[in-house]
Amino acid sequence: RRWRGPLLTPGTDFTGTTALHGLPPGEQIHYRVTLTDPDDPRRASRPLTGTFRTVPARRSAGVRFLWSGDIAGQGWGINPDRGGWRVYEEMARLDPDFFLCSGDTIYADGPIQPSVTLPDGTVWRNLTTEAKSAVAQSLDEYRGAFRYNLLDAHLRRFNAQVPQITQWDDHEVRNNWYPGQILDDPLYTEKRIDVLAARARRAFSEYFPIGTLPPGDPDGRVHRVLRHGPLLDVFVLDMRTYRDPNSRNRQVDDPQGILGAHQLNWLKRELSRSRAVWKVIAADMPLGLVVADGATDFEAVAQGDPGAPLGRELQIAELLRHIKHARVTGTLWLTADVHYTSAQHYAPERAAFKDFAPFWEFVSGPLSAGGFPSVPLDGTFGPRQTFLKAPTRANVSPAELPPNYGEVSIDGHSGELTVRLREEGGRVLYTRVLRPGLVGQ
Repeated sequence: RRWRGPLLTPGTDFTGTTALHGLPPGEQIHYRVTLTDPDDPRRASRPLTGTFRTVPARRSAGVRFLWSGDIAGQGWGINPDRGGWRVYEEMARLDPDFFLCSGDTIYADGPIQPSVTLPDGTVWRNLTTEAKSAVAQSLDEYRGAFRYNLLDAHLRRFNAQVPQITQWDDHEVRNNWYPGQILDDPLYTEKRIDVLAARARRAFSEYFPIGTLPPGDPDGRVHRVLRHGPLLDVFVLDMRTYRDPNSRNRQVDDPQGILGAHQLNWLKRELSRSRAVWKVIAADMPLGLVVADGATDFEAVAQGDPGAPLGRELQIAELLRHIKHARVTGTLWLTADVHYTSAQHYAPERAAFKDFAPFWEFVSGPLSAGGFPSVPLDGTFGPRQTFLKAPTRANVSPAELPPNYGEVSIDGHSGELTVRLREEGGRVLYTRVLRPGLVGQ
């Protein structure tokens, strides 16, 4: 079958999206893309080829996917001496149904230098480009950050084999940004974060097609639900666009929170409608991990006060209460952001806030960025950490700390869901098996 795609021009950085309809469910689809001169169809490129699996109609097929995030961060770019980002080749060998990228797909605020001297005196060498030599501010500089990642051959081959669900976090724009922020940073001549975010959102939407949105929704909306057959729905959150300003996060009333009222209501409604066995909530920031922004403010949900919900915790408490009372089963949270890997179980008997059903949160990453020490847990929702692997100092290079990614597999017959936290090299760091329909596991 042949589809005619859009005309690719500098107006979209020569990117384009073509929607395919009528594909058979549960099949391996092979495709090739050829670019032709609109004025002379005889002039054409060599075809680029790829493949993907369509969503299965029957649960017996099972589901397997990977997730991670944090790419090209803290100055650790594509190192040709190490063969580039080999972790993508390893992930491709697992042949997942799709890859969930949990944010920080680029580090628009992180220039890539030609070389970095490591603690042992050896030198890390980076591929460099003009766009990655300074912080991104213009639309073309944001586009250039996405183009930089595509210099890696492993990533390009991965893209041609594995469909992707992509969300964004802060580094697609700037570290710890929030709407309305005015920057006090000499590296930036454009101080209005809303202007920078609009440019970054446009580039993000060009390089990561995020699907067809319902009528009336703004172009480029990041939060959405992807339905992957009877076993799985993936709820992709946007914890960046609608948040209130970073603060001490101890407000007794906070209707905007980290999701915004509209997104929270959408999430509650879609979770209640879901008939999938498992509902993965893809969060770009963790729930119970205390992620600071400076000396006094906080970047994520938790703020280190183990008592009753305050600030952004109020919105999460409302969501967890809804999940319990609406009898939504099979929820688990997947995230990245903190540049280490861990597993947390949340239970009301350990929590200050008790009106919720137990659930799990799994953290992975980074794929290609600096590793960082673990942060404290906040007791408001009763987390207990069952696994943690993190360095003891900040910004440990990928040469010292192997990249991390997670694997989720759902058995088509039993419905059991298995989470494996992995590191580059094939080693499984941690495994947890969850049974469908159970609470408190």
